[in-house]
Parts: sequence; C-alpha cells; structure tokens
Amino acid sequence: MKHAPTTYPVHDLIRKRWSPRAFASYPVAPETLNQVFEAASWAASAMNEQPWRYVYAHHADTEAFQKMVDCLLPGNQPWARHAPVLVLALIKTDLGNGTPNGAALHDLGMANANLMLEATALGLHGHFMGGFDRDKARQAFQLPENLQPVVMLALGYLGEAEQLEEPFLSREKAPRQRKPLADFAFHTQLPG
Repeated sequence: MKHAPTTYPVHDLIRKRWSPRAFASYPVAPETLNQVFEAASWAASAMNEQPWRYVYAHHADTEAFQKMVDCLLPGNQPWARHAPVLVLALIKTDLGNGTPNGAALHDLGMANANLMLEATALGLHGHFMGGFDRDKARQAFQLPENLQPVVMLALGYLGEAEQLEEPFLSREKAPRQRKPLADFAFHTQLPG
C-alpha cells in the first residue's frame, strides 16, 4: 500500500486511494461491483441528470473483456489486461430535451470519485486511463451519438508489483507525489 504523504490531515480513504498497475488475479464479486456502482449513483449531479454511464466486463467474460482491452492504447494493454474488471465510463452529452449538458464531465468525475472511494473502502484499487481509442470504443460497444466515451478503468484487488515488467515496475514502486497547495489553491485571486 502506498498511502499519500499529505501535508494536512485528510480522510484515510483518500490517503489509501492510489492507481496501481499490478492486480491480483482473483475476481471481483458481482455484489461488490454493484456496491461501487451504487456509490457512483449517489454523486452530485446538475439538475439530477445523472449523465454517467458504465459499460464493464469481468476478466472471465472473455470476448467482452478482450473488446475492452483492444480499445486501450498499447501503453496500457500490457498491465490492464490482467485486471479482474475493465470499465468504460461515458457521459450522456445532452439533457432530456436535447440541450447539451455542460456539467456532464464534471458529474462523471464526481461519480468516479464516489466509485473509487467506495472501492477503496472495500479493499479494491482502480486505475483510470485516458489512453484508449474512443472511436474504437464507440464502434465496439455500438454507442449512440449522445454517449461520449471519457475514461476507462482497471479495477481489482492489489497484486504484487514484481509481476509487472518495465517501465511499469518502476512506476509502481515510485513514491507518490502531488503539487503543493500553493500551485493550485489561491486565496481570492489567481497569480498574475
């Protein structure tokens, strides 16, 4: 476990959440997966639109899982193909009346944060990936025009770092770090 070395005290679930690449081979029970999706469902949402959508496959769902792997860019495939679950997170881009939903990406981010905090509480880890082919995902999962693929997620129980090859092994063992607060939180005004 690589707990975040925070400057200020934050909740343990936040400190424990991190994005590994090494996953144990045992599956995530359907009830457990449903629990993390239930947590996502209770995220804040503009006008209660709940624009998030998730398409997922268990490693045992050979054909569907392989479709997910095939959508990943080559830099993510070597390690993500070992995750017990792969998830494609999408947004519904319009409101019920066809008006664009300008808050959809924000709302998916909120849902994903809830999902990951619940997963962390259950002993799961996840690694979100922007490195995937959105057009390929759209075709593979026959997505309608108003659903936009945003990120993919590898989800499962933590594995041993040594199961990874380079450059992933070094990345797995590297210390966690974040920008200092002074780089992104400004009292009353952004710097010139």
